[in-house]
Amino acid sequence: MAKLYFRYGAMNAGKSAILLQVAHNYEEKNLKVLLIKSAVDTKGENKIISRIGISRNVDILLDRQESLCESQYLKQIKLANCILVDEAQFLTSKQVWELWHITKELDIPVICYGLRTNFKSELFEGSKRLMELSDELEEMATICSCGKKARFNARVINNVYVRSGEEVEIDNTHNIKYDSLCAECYIKKVEKLNLFKNK
Repeated sequence: MAKLYFRYGAMNAGKSAILLQVAHNYEEKNLKVLLIKSAVDTKGENKIISRIGISRNVDILLDRQESLCESQYLKQIKLANCILVDEAQFLTSKQVWELWHITKELDIPVICYGLRTNFKSELFEGSKRLMELSDELEEMATICSCGKKARFNARVINNVYVRSGEEVEIDNTHNIKYDSLCAECYIKKVEKLNLFKNK
């Protein structure tokens, strides 16, 4: 029986680059991969774009209102040896549930790559459901500027760390960028408080 995998990490953990490498590995063995990306991620439009400069067109650019059970998608799915999903945090709970059913009913492995939490350190809808349903979870490591393991995503607008705003804002638009931080730096730079040190 195939498995649903969720490989998650903070920004700059190399998730998209690794996804594209996995796709290449499958195709070198003459196996068919199906690449899916959430349409919520407008960066690159219908492409998966890695920060190291490699990119590739997706097979399905999935809107939040769409179902993978739709006939035009089901035909593609049934031909795949593996399904790779980028920006999986933006999927709906229902879409994650459909991916899980694909692994169990069609015996096709699905590997999802994405963020675990948003800039407020809260689970995305898609990530929450992936944490609940995935057969295997793998945290992908990246580092904070202090050298420790980064697990948090911080939003930076005009070089200021912010704690409020819409959940989804794509980087490199409206002077928005993201920074990967360890817990200590997230508290210091984003939360800007000391709960216990001054007591």
